[in-house]
Amino acid sequence: MKQLDDFYLNQQEPIKGTLLALKEIILKQDKGITNVLKYGMPFFCYKGKMFCYLWIHKKLQQPYIGIVEGKYFEEAFLIQENRSRMKIMMLDSDKDLPMEQIEKVLQKALNLYKSGIIKV
Repeated sequence: MKQLDDFYLNQQEPIKGTLLALKEIILKQDKGITNVLKYGMPFFCYKGKMFCYLWIHKKLQQPYIGIVEGKYFEEAFLIQENRSRMKIMMLDSDKDLPMEQIEKVLQKALNLYKSGIIKV
């Protein structure tokens, strides 16, 4: 758990604050969500299955939420880039988080697992 905590604590503000807020937002969506460190980044799993993750875009230096099963999403604000399965939601650390949009995407992603589209 220390490595996971260190990931958040080693970030520079305002990205650090954004990532910590996102962590809380994601974890409060469902009791079945856990936060683990995979591939050097914070991943969130739903009943053991990778569901989303947090990372910082290399070129833009902005945090984002990566949706593991992003291929099921058509929202225009989600970006695919060179990923075949995942899509990302870019966030601006200098602005308020778009809470409604974040929670809507997280719930839609959770429903893929709860409905059985993605097996858990």
